[in-house]
Amino acid sequence: MNFQESSGCHSDDAVFRRPRRTWCAWPERTDRLPIANSKMSLFRVFAAICGSILVSAMVIAQEPAKIKLLTLLGRPLQLVAAEKLDLYSKFGVAVQTENSANSQELRDKLAAGNGDLAYLAVDNAVAMVDLAHQDVIIVMGGEGSQNELIAQPEIKTIKGLRGKTLIVDAPNTAYAVQLKKILLLSGLEPGKDYEIKPVGATPQRLMAMRENRSYAGSMLGPPSSIIAKREGFVRLAAVEESIGPYQAAGFFAERSWAEEHREPLTRFLAAVIEAQRWLMAPANKNEVLALLTKEAHLSPEVAAETYKSSMTKPGGFAKDAAFDLEGFQNVLKLRAEIEGSWGGHPPAPGRYYDPRFYEGALAKLKSKP
Repeated sequence: MNFQESSGCHSDDAVFRRPRRTWCAWPERTDRLPIANSKMSLFRVFAAICGSILVSAMVIAQEPAKIKLLTLLGRPLQLVAAEKLDLYSKFGVAVQTENSANSQELRDKLAAGNGDLAYLAVDNAVAMVDLAHQDVIIVMGGEGSQNELIAQPEIKTIKGLRGKTLIVDAPNTAYAVQLKKILLLSGLEPGKDYEIKPVGATPQRLMAMRENRSYAGSMLGPPSSIIAKREGFVRLAAVEESIGPYQAAGFFAERSWAEEHREPLTRFLAAVIEAQRWLMAPANKNEVLALLTKEAHLSPEVAAETYKSSMTKPGGFAKDAAFDLEGFQNVLKLRAEIEGSWGGHPPAPGRYYDPRFYEGALAKLKSKP
């Protein structure tokens, strides 16, 4: 290869037979450099933009899905355990909880879109569908009912409640319906033989009974029922004995939200199931007792009794947070009988409960170590 070939210089006399004149391609290529550089710069800018978009998309994809959970006073123990075990991060969700003073307030928040999901006695979901005409759906269970009818120390029998005032959360849902049924078994009818007054969630009702002796009784569950009996209040009856299986606390949401957020919802439910498994495993008893004393400010003795009741006896935490279909049928039966809903004929549970979300959560647990 000669210099002209290697340098890009050419002689034009071989082509035009004119006096020898030598020219080089360098000036022409130099003229083209700004264009090439400009194209390269544009390419680099485009590549940088694409890279930035890709990184942003990856960051967004990695951000946990946010869920706002509505609860009554205090935090459910499963949620405390899920945080302790970092299960929300494991399943890619970020959970914010918001307390309500009573079930009506909580239902109103959910209906107004001021929360995504509720953890509450599922009879409240039934009430939202049939009384408030809200399209909500129950997606998972959680707990049965260990409620007891607790009365002031001087009242020794259910008939001793005649002419008294009994306090509830809401007058026509869940534990108020339990109360009416238990008193009806002893021949007492609301409005005729006793009065019902809405006060608030379980801890508030115990506090109200301490402060006002005219509040003769209420339905209380652990640990409030345990504390009440230790303080001298009297146990008159229990749901398990008087009513039978009862699906109490569970998770429910507006159907449209649940369908639109199926993936993060099932991930959240999977985290709760794993947390509940951890709570109920005997090997974790000491750690669970520590959570009870810290979160609920319980004495060691009350914490131990609460653990025994909630983790080992019927009506407490359900294995794998399963929905108790028989217990829910009892919920509907009670509402039909006591509140006169549906002309006294309870509908099928499928109107209110969709098992697909729970089944999806179980599938995630099988696929995730």
